Amino acid sequence: MPAPFRYIWNMSGFFSSLRRPLRRLLPRSLRGEHVTIPVVRLAGTIGVGVPFSPGLTLSAVAKALERAFAVKDAPAVALLINSPGGSPVQSHLIYRRIRALAEEKQKHVFAFVEDAAASGGYMIACAADEIFADPCSIVGSIGVVTSSFGFDKAMTRLGIERRLYTAGENKATLDPFSPQKPEDVARLDTLLKELHGVFIELVRARRDDALEGEDEELFSGAFWLGTQAVSLGLVDGLGDVRAVLRQRYGEKVELSLVEGPSRFFLRRPEAVAGKAGSWAQHLAQQGAAGALAAAEERALWARLGL
Repeated sequence: MPAPFRYIWNMSGFFSSLRRPLRRLLPRSLRGEHVTIPVVRLAGTIGVGVPFSPGLTLSAVAKALERAFAVKDAPAVALLINSPGGSPVQSHLIYRRIRALAEEKQKHVFAFVEDAAASGGYMIACAADEIFADPCSIVGSIGVVTSSFGFDKAMTRLGIERRLYTAGENKATLDPFSPQKPEDVARLDTLLKELHGVFIELVRARRDDALEGEDEELFSGAFWLGTQAVSLGLVDGLGDVRAVLRQRYGEKVELSLVEGPSRFFLRRPEAVAGKAGSWAQHLAQQGAAGALAAAEERALWARLGL
């Protein structure tokens, strides 16, 4: 090989040897390599805790969300949503935190519906820039519900006298052991309509250009399968997280599940530490509370036929 060509050949080998370590200094998005997408699972009833599960609340998911959006090289964050709804306050708080982080970190947000994104679960899904569902997913339920029981007639038959003392005429509104008052029902109806209006405006703000159909249908509290939700504009398409993100970012895309701190519902409270019998009492209280919460969670899922 002539000397000039040998020199060029040697120099090309020298620069090739430097290319790999230099590429490590570049963000992954500029290396031509795989893309990592952080994934956060948001599953369970919102604000309703059951044994071994604290419920889906902002305090339970905040750390995971912060860590996911802090991944600098990631162009997007994926949310796996599986919730029948629950607390409107916690739903809205989680929604707002996701939007704040997405705007602060300049990340695209995907939401992938598993069994359900209903009521508050759909509110959280609306924090995403794109929503995908399985054909059999339950989506929607854009409405507000509250429920109670009335025991006043049963108490009368049993000869039980209700003794209730309050300071403030509305302090015992909708007391389940007292006869229902029309003015109490009217007040509750006003509150529910106000909450419903907040939900509707949130959905419109996030998905107004995509929505199809009449408001009376979309915001009636009804829910639909994923296939129907696509035609109504409630979701953008059908697909699972792996397939959609591979199509968007290439076959080498990596999904990295980001989890928050583990929480154990039987954590011993400091207030009862060292007191005889107090730990056993705490266990009993936790068990009773857990049974009630589990029943409430089961009722929310059953409302969707799940």
